[in-house]
Amino acid sequence: MLKSLTNIFKIAELRKKILITIGLVAVYRLGCFIPTPGVDGTALSNFFDELARRQATNLLGFVNVFTGGALNRLSVFALGVMPYISASIIMQLLTAVIPALEKLAKEGKAGYEKINQYTRYLTLALCTLQGFFLSLWLENREAFFGITIVPYPGWGFRLGTVITLVCGTLLVMWLGEQIQERGIGSGISLIITAGIVSRFPESLYQIWILFTQGTLPAYQLLVLILLWIAIVCAVVLFSQAQRKVPIQYARRVVGRKVYGGQATYLPIKVDMSGVIAIIFAGSVLAFPGTIAMLFQGSGWLQKVAMFFQEQGVMYNVIYVLLIMFFMYFYTAMVFNPVEIAQNLKKHGGFVPGVRPGEKTAEYLDKVTGRLVFAGAVYIALIAILPVLIMGVFNINSYTVAQFFGGTTILIFVGVMLDTMRQVESQLILHHYDGFMKGSRLKGRRSYSM
Repeated sequence: MLKSLTNIFKIAELRKKILITIGLVAVYRLGCFIPTPGVDGTALSNFFDELARRQATNLLGFVNVFTGGALNRLSVFALGVMPYISASIIMQLLTAVIPALEKLAKEGKAGYEKINQYTRYLTLALCTLQGFFLSLWLENREAFFGITIVPYPGWGFRLGTVITLVCGTLLVMWLGEQIQERGIGSGISLIITAGIVSRFPESLYQIWILFTQGTLPAYQLLVLILLWIAIVCAVVLFSQAQRKVPIQYARRVVGRKVYGGQATYLPIKVDMSGVIAIIFAGSVLAFPGTIAMLFQGSGWLQKVAMFFQEQGVMYNVIYVLLIMFFMYFYTAMVFNPVEIAQNLKKHGGFVPGVRPGEKTAEYLDKVTGRLVFAGAVYIALIAILPVLIMGVFNINSYTVAQFFGGTTILIFVGVMLDTMRQVESQLILHHYDGFMKGSRLKGRRSYSM
């Protein structure tokens, strides 16, 4: 491992990419501490502390996790990349249901750039809308348990907040694109991961406080450490897990040449949606709490919000069901067995033992359904792990419990695996040993050829 790390800095191109990535991520983290004008930061921090004490479920806490606490401080990057992620998901779903966008997606690089342009326009619209409603909400003193967040409300504050947050989100989006083009790894994903990792020291510090105070005994701390290692290993395993459906291509004789005849496979991932199902489910369940927070005077809304408390049994049951629903929904959007079966038949491919065409589509749909169920159970278990840990180990801090599961661990492990994979390919390209033995052997075989 140490030799592989030293190999990274021996390659000038890879070293330059890594330094650019670190620099751009540092710029993002610096912007997370620049406050938006017109907001009392101390009062806002007190509000989030009160929110955490009441363990209220709302969209603000959900977004705050992805922004690394930027929303907590209402910095210029308070919205982070969440509008861009929302726009990307919306465009991806629309591409699957609108024929014009689907046709555009099949046009290659030109079509991809056009869809990406539409995604940026939608991001701008979402930013403007979210920034405006956020400014209105900040002026509502009743929504903050009587705490005054904006000393001088009005249209001046609203316009300034909208412009600041929109420019901040566009800058974050630009930083992500620069990392994608000039650095290493997926830019937007690395920015989200940077925000998540920035909260790890706080979680570790709170764990240490619980340990020193005697709230968390030594044996429980040891169990939590072993549990964290097991969770990371499980996430790595399921992130890489896939079903390889064998595909055989028939031989075709054209003149004196023989085409086809080779055997390959169709990889179908166990977890196709990643964190998207959790994001959708969490957003749906956080919506009642957000509405209740905006309208403090409504009694029935407060009762609805109390029903969807984070530690409630019914909340977690609905959470699991929603995750499984969105897993199937998203998979149906991105994986089309009928289209795949038609393409296989068109190019002379078939699944051994299965008739081409409709039977192949039914077989792929059956295999995918089983895999999605296994992936949905896995994602749902990871999602409710923080709540289970809070109950079993008597930990009252959701920030601490989230260190051991939930969306954060899925994003962190997934992005780290993707980044390592890209670094690995660069090392093998320059004939250096990689991180894993299998990759080193693969690199040597490629070099010997």
